[in-house]
Amino acid sequence: MKFIIRLLITALLAYTLSHILSGVHIDTIYTAIIFALVLALLNMIVKPIIIILTLPLTIFTLGLFLLVINTITVLLASNFVSGVTIDSFGWGFLFALILSLVSFFISREERRRNA
Repeated sequence: MKFIIRLLITALLAYTLSHILSGVHIDTIYTAIIFALVLALLNMIVKPIIIILTLPLTIFTLGLFLLVINTITVLLASNFVSGVTIDSFGWGFLFALILSLVSFFISREERRRNA
């Protein structure tokens, strides 16, 4: 149940951000839900592999390279879902940064409530 709620929150946030950020375009809320599902799958399967492969660079940049990995994951997800367009790496970076920050605060609030 938590997964579905997080998925819907991510989809709603992505759809809202597509109306705020001029370089991010998501056609419908249904497209946003599919995008959130693809993003979740990529985060579970591909992202850990990328993190391991780029571990030296991540350590060298004191973890800041993880933001680039998030951006790559978001751009990859947008390539898999028709109806989602991100104009440039910069827009993808900003989009991924906001998604990550909001997800972090939601997760933190969930942990606080469950403790």
